[in-house]
Amino acid sequence: MTIKTYAPEVIATQPIGAWAGLAGRLVVGGLREQLAVEGLTQPHWWTLNHAAGEPGGWNRTTLVERLTPYDDQDTDFDAVFDDLIARGWLVEDADGALTLTEDGEAGRLRARERNLRVHERTHEGVDPEDFVTTINVLRRMVANLGGNGNLPD
Repeated sequence: MTIKTYAPEVIATQPIGAWAGLAGRLVVGGLREQLAVEGLTQPHWWTLNHAAGEPGGWNRTTLVERLTPYDDQDTDFDAVFDDLIARGWLVEDADGALTLTEDGEAGRLRARERNLRVHERTHEGVDPEDFVTTINVLRRMVANLGGNGNLPD
């Protein structure tokens, strides 16, 4: 898609909140749309990725603490965990440790491929250096306003 070019002094007057908010809604909407193809929500996706990244290293409490700051849907995380367990994608041992199953990893990889297509579309025509600059500018703005401008661990 071709977009119009504007003088830097015109761009400099644009409201960052409006543009960042619109971009965020479109990116998240595209990701949620693709996850829904697999019957997943973002909290399902987050859970699958954390369980895959640290097998047996998360339990319900630690995962809820980790994911809640990113949740904008007032998610019932226990329902998400229970759904993944019922699908056979996640198991919970006697100590409460959550581990991804083979079927869960296969589902995670299918969803990952869909999400990668959204990311590819998002980055079309964007110079990697410009992307890095944009992220760093947004991180600084977040920190300036009292938020955590650091990348998630």
